[in-house]
Amino acid sequence: MAAPGVSEDRIRARNVQKILSAAVEVFSRKGLDGARIVEIAKASGLPKGNVYYYFSSKEEIYNATIAHLIHSWDEAFQHISADREPAVAIEDYVRTKLEYARQNAAETRLFANEILQGAGHLSGEARDHMRSITAEKAKVIDAWVAAGKMVKVDARHLFILLWSATQFYAEFEALACDALQVDQLRTADYNLAAKTITQTVLGGLLPRPS
Repeated sequence: MAAPGVSEDRIRARNVQKILSAAVEVFSRKGLDGARIVEIAKASGLPKGNVYYYFSSKEEIYNATIAHLIHSWDEAFQHISADREPAVAIEDYVRTKLEYARQNAAETRLFANEILQGAGHLSGEARDHMRSITAEKAKVIDAWVAAGKMVKVDARHLFILLWSATQFYAEFEALACDALQVDQLRTADYNLAAKTITQTVLGGLLPRPS
């Protein structure tokens, strides 16, 4: 029974978040095949029975963690909108992606590991969604090009470039630290990364004044 003043929905949301946060850490270390429900339960601070109350299997938990990451990328992608100017939209997109990667490095590495292992556990629904939203946002890039706001560029290759640049700092943090000669990445490093990526990309995309 819920405590006075605490709704069942709030308890559910809180517990589900505990489970997903714990699962990200376990999955990022052991992958789906190596992880166990009991490990996720222990890491979440909840009894194993509670985990099974919200999720029927570790596969369902895994899919939920991936879905959460994809949803965050969707939110970043909202900056790429036809009613905005390319320079502002792309800068906001880059900063949002980098900030999410900074705050959710384990989740970002989990997705990278899934892809490196062949994406065998990535659902067809997730793949279809990513293809769909990429196609939708590619049309925005094409519209900016047609309007003369950007030089001609292949939209999908542009997105791959932006994805790789913004994901690198979380997925290959040790390499980034070596390159920057720091022990760990700070917020200032991510801010400078956003500025550098944005300036470099826009320098090649925006039309030069006649």
